[in-house]
Amino acid sequence: MNPTKENSVLKMKKEKPGKTTKDMWILRLYVAGQTPKAITAFTNLKKICEEQLGGKYSIEVIDLLKNPQLANEYQIVALPTLIRKLPVPVRKIIGDLSNTERVLMGLDLLEVN
Repeated sequence: MNPTKENSVLKMKKEKPGKTTKDMWILRLYVAGQTPKAITAFTNLKKICEEQLGGKYSIEVIDLLKNPQLANEYQIVALPTLIRKLPVPVRKIIGDLSNTERVLMGLDLLEVN
């Protein structure tokens, strides 16, 4: 899994052969530079994805310091913010993603009791 840089948007993809786009989770992590919170959020997200999604995900890290106009699409008002684009419905989680249970519930990977 190698990050690539495209227009100041860091993309991380891990796909297993034979998976279609409809099986993929598309996640966007909005940050403001490489702050400790942003790095923690990315590390936590990557760990959760590996454990829960088994390679069926794509993470885009969007640095709003470099592309502030991208905050408008999902009305980003706090950082870091995670947006689940696919599967629908779109979901939004704010914070460094350190509370794994909260993140799993927010992504609909864990049922609320």
